[in-house]
Amino acid sequence: MEEDTNETEPPSQGTKQSEEATEAPREEMEAVGAAMDSEASLQSQPSPQPQFSAEPMEVTFDREAPAQAPQDVLPAETSSPPTLLENSNETAATSLPGEIAAKQPSEEEEPRVPEVEDQTLEERASPPTSNKKTQEFPVREAADNQGAGPGPAPEVESLAGAVEGRSLMRTQSVAWREEARSPREVVVSPREPLGSAQAASSTSSGGPGTPARKAEAEVSHEVNVALGGTGPSSEDERTSRETGVKTAQGESGLSKTPTAASSLTPAEGQEESAVSSALPGMTLEETSRPLSAHPLSLSWVFGYNSELPVFNLLDEDYRVILYVSSHTAVIHDVLRNRQYLLQGHTSCISCICVSEDRRWIATADRGPQSMVTVWDGYSAIPVHTIFDSHPEGGVCAIAISHDCKFLATIGAGEVQKVCIWRWTSPETKPICSVEIQPQFGFQNYIAFNSQDHKELVSNSKIQVLFYIWNTDILHYHAPTLTDKSFNKVVGIFSQTIFHFSSTQAITGTMEGKLVVWDAVCPHSKSSAMCLKPYNMKAIKLVHLQRDGITVLAITDKNFVTCDVKGHVKFYDGDLQLLHWYSQFKLGCIRSISFSKKPICPVDTTNFPTSSTLAGLPFVVRNFIISTADALVVHVKTEGTKVSKCLEEPKNAVHAISCHPSKPLMAKGSYCGLLKVWNYKINKYLISRIFKGENIQSLCYDSSGSLLAAGFIDGSVYILDSVSLENDCPEPFRYSSTPITVMSFSPDSQYLATADENISLNLYKQIMVEGKKVWDRLAALHSHYKPIRTILFGVHLDSDEPWLLTLGEDRLLVEYDLEKSVKDELVVIRRDRIEQHAVPRCITWYPPLTTEYFFLTANDQYKMKMYNVTTRLCRKTVVGPAYGSPLEKILVLPVAEGHDPQRRYLAYITKDKVGLQILPIDGNPHKSSAFICHPSGVTNLECSYDGCHLFTTGGDDLTVMKWDINLVALEAATLLGGEDLIPFYNLLEGGREGEFFKELEDYFYYAQLRHQGIDTMEPRKVSTHIPLEQVPFVMRAMGFYPSEEQIEDMLNEVKFSEYLETGMQVTDIDLGDFIKLYVNHRPAFGLSLKEIENAFKVLGYENEDSEVAISRDELLLLLQQRGEHFTEEELAECLTTLLGANPEGGRSELGTYDATGADAFIEEEIPEEITATHFIRDILDLPIPEPRRTETETTKTTNEPEPGSSTLIIKS
Repeated sequence: MEEDTNETEPPSQGTKQSEEATEAPREEMEAVGAAMDSEASLQSQPSPQPQFSAEPMEVTFDREAPAQAPQDVLPAETSSPPTLLENSNETAATSLPGEIAAKQPSEEEEPRVPEVEDQTLEERASPPTSNKKTQEFPVREAADNQGAGPGPAPEVESLAGAVEGRSLMRTQSVAWREEARSPREVVVSPREPLGSAQAASSTSSGGPGTPARKAEAEVSHEVNVALGGTGPSSEDERTSRETGVKTAQGESGLSKTPTAASSLTPAEGQEESAVSSALPGMTLEETSRPLSAHPLSLSWVFGYNSELPVFNLLDEDYRVILYVSSHTAVIHDVLRNRQYLLQGHTSCISCICVSEDRRWIATADRGPQSMVTVWDGYSAIPVHTIFDSHPEGGVCAIAISHDCKFLATIGAGEVQKVCIWRWTSPETKPICSVEIQPQFGFQNYIAFNSQDHKELVSNSKIQVLFYIWNTDILHYHAPTLTDKSFNKVVGIFSQTIFHFSSTQAITGTMEGKLVVWDAVCPHSKSSAMCLKPYNMKAIKLVHLQRDGITVLAITDKNFVTCDVKGHVKFYDGDLQLLHWYSQFKLGCIRSISFSKKPICPVDTTNFPTSSTLAGLPFVVRNFIISTADALVVHVKTEGTKVSKCLEEPKNAVHAISCHPSKPLMAKGSYCGLLKVWNYKINKYLISRIFKGENIQSLCYDSSGSLLAAGFIDGSVYILDSVSLENDCPEPFRYSSTPITVMSFSPDSQYLATADENISLNLYKQIMVEGKKVWDRLAALHSHYKPIRTILFGVHLDSDEPWLLTLGEDRLLVEYDLEKSVKDELVVIRRDRIEQHAVPRCITWYPPLTTEYFFLTANDQYKMKMYNVTTRLCRKTVVGPAYGSPLEKILVLPVAEGHDPQRRYLAYITKDKVGLQILPIDGNPHKSSAFICHPSGVTNLECSYDGCHLFTTGGDDLTVMKWDINLVALEAATLLGGEDLIPFYNLLEGGREGEFFKELEDYFYYAQLRHQGIDTMEPRKVSTHIPLEQVPFVMRAMGFYPSEEQIEDMLNEVKFSEYLETGMQVTDIDLGDFIKLYVNHRPAFGLSLKEIENAFKVLGYENEDSEVAISRDELLLLLQQRGEHFTEEELAECLTTLLGANPEGGRSELGTYDATGADAFIEEEIPEEITATHFIRDILDLPIPEPRRTETETTKTTNEPEPGSSTLIIKS
């Protein structure tokens, strides 16, 4: 091991640890707990720390020698003299009068003076304080006891209330954010813990009476006060209850007796909160969970984010780990195959941390409205939420202090900000914060000093920063370190941690080196530069190994390093190697997490031997390792037993398919991993790895015996669905671009695939020598834009398969499979089903009527029904509007025992999954959607029984299973009202608004117009108007449909009763007209962006860099393209818009005189027309200011895309 010291430094003295460095972990944690208990008293004492000014201090970089030699690393044989930390016990004992007076020992507890090992030098040097602080603790305790008076919790008073309160955080509805802003207490009945050892005591921090347990109780008490709860009345009561639990459980593991519950009974007249009564593993003890009150509820997550760390929550008998999947944190009991999902984020979680006692979990995201949430890891209840913590770009790194009271976050904006939060207080603003200069690189890691929570360190790939905060000021210092500092290549920084017993810190690099930092004080510098953090400097560069170091950790006063080769190495405080594990054959390690419970072996012969001269057994805690290859393993150090916890895809997951008759789900990823799961029991069954291949799509055939897989390189494999072996000897390689869509015919005789090259390939099963084999029948470029859906069906008059494809070119193409022969795919017809909108998906509409339909969804938030024979659009309704159009739709199978006439539709948008009640009618309350993959959902599948939905997240590497609750969906529909009430609410002002009154006036005026304006006959007032008057009323209300839209509207009404009565409908009443209006009008009005895009397509860029169209070209386009005008119609429209007629145009009974129209148009319209001029001066419409809208909308909100502007056109 090479050591490089700065040449300007004098020879350093050794810092070899004494025997106390290997003392029992229990004593270590007792010392930490004691320091945590004495924190309040220590903070009240005068401190020699500098009083920094509010002005930022200039950062300087000193290369001079320090006044005193820094401590250095010496070989293991060298011993070090006692340090100040070891000789200041007496001083510390006399400097804590307030703490000793405030915390008198109970009768069952021996008096304990907190050890001084975790104190800072400044705290030990401070003189004793006055008795002012001595009186503070009794007053606070009395106030707390007074606040915890008799009476139930203010909000939730039953177990059902607790379930309801917790479900509010589980839902991914976009309305969650508003509900979560008000804090609430959740009360439940106490439940048994996961295990006796984990439940009864803090295994890594001593027994129930230790200071660490007191500190934990203090944090829990602060949390309960913040939540409005009472919590335990005293620490002794808490200790006695936990002792009672331990006694009741004994040594038998999981206890099912009611003793634990009875021993946790709160004081008479009080009701204890779920947080204060929580014990480790209690959430995973729930054998059955209550039915969700939401139509869709997330029940299982397949896959996780391998970029984030995995934590070891419980070990030994119960292996419980914590990891992140998309926007959800997952508590996973590996041995018992259970998951508990921490839901609440609306964006993908970007960072996560866990307190040292595994009690508190903090998660943060990088969404537009970034959020930090602190969870109680025992009860899985969110106890604190910080909204908009870093609005500039979210949070990229987070850490929790060793006393569990403070959080540190780093923003992900262009100018990063570091914030310190006291999360146990109700304050919504950070205690202090500071902005980081961009030249220091993107800081992506932060950590607290375990000895002093006011010291922190962070690093980017190129710079390490040291922080110290005092009251409301956070200072930082960026010490210089380059390759010239030690004449060695330093490398990219990975992680930085503080030394556990000195003022030093160490940083790992991707060159296999450790940078040792220490506080130095050169004589030539000012006294201010001798204070932390400005005196931190790199004093040594230690070359440990050749492989890059990716992770640094501390366990039992040993340093731990992990590298890109999967090696784990242990060093003592002087960086002397103790032991290493290199036999795991893992990839690059992302994280390591040790068991909370220390190892106390009776027999040490099964442990490895340390690499020291003494050769003693190396006893270390069990640990969890996660790798960049999405592999999580558990290492039991006694006997070095390695077991796999998770093995998930390391690359994007887009492919998914469900078995047609069994609870099997196949998923494939870009890393070539194909896995089949039984989703009823959530067990992995079989897998296959296609080395060097990237799976893009999957599809089961109708019998479930075959599984087709499409790859990015265009190859197609047909596999046996049970063994995943090739059903065909060789894959088909007729495409050179990714296979995007696949589908089998209902009789499993055909397989159709579409690729990005707009090519449709058809494969057919044929007989060769008495054996069925697959062969390509034909291929065709039937579309000129990407194919969105391949739709197989059965002909209405035969049992022959029916094939159709829908493309973004707006064409629905039908093929003749019977007449298609080798290398010739016959097309029957091509139908353009949209005029302007782009269709996204198509499916067969269920047989709810005697007529058969296709159901489509387009990018204008419309859903349309087409007759399968005539291709006429028979119905148009506004679809679910949740920030983005529908991307895929599926009709749910009829569940066993359900009414076949009650059908439902599942769909996905850009980031949500939802359900829709059929038949479709435009009622927004018949639809419900939930955030599933904030970074984008790429696929949707449904189980064969219609009970589960599965969504893939693509780059978030996850597949999510959603349980369907149709009763909740029906109940939500009833809350929206019946008949026309939901449609009245879609009108501006509702039923009593001016818009509705204006609509009534136009409706009855249409009757007068139909009967004749100048007639003298008696008027007949009716509730209906003729169909030919519908377009005029629509235009009067500000909706200007095209001629094709008018035809669709009239056909929708005209043939609505044709199959039942054989007659065409000739008139429409007001209620049906309102439905027709709200469903056919643009979902978000006329968009300014649409007009600008039209000018970009048709026009050119002028000298002012504006998109424009010449006047003659515009007039020519209006007369020749699309639904063109006649010359007279165009002249009338333009002269009316430009105000040639003072009355706004001719009267209904008059005629138009086009004399002089040409000269007038040339005079009023410039030769070059821009989009702005066209909107403002010709259409005479206001140009609104661009506004950014949230993509997350509530179920009844219709808003445009982010950043778009909307013109609401009214008459």
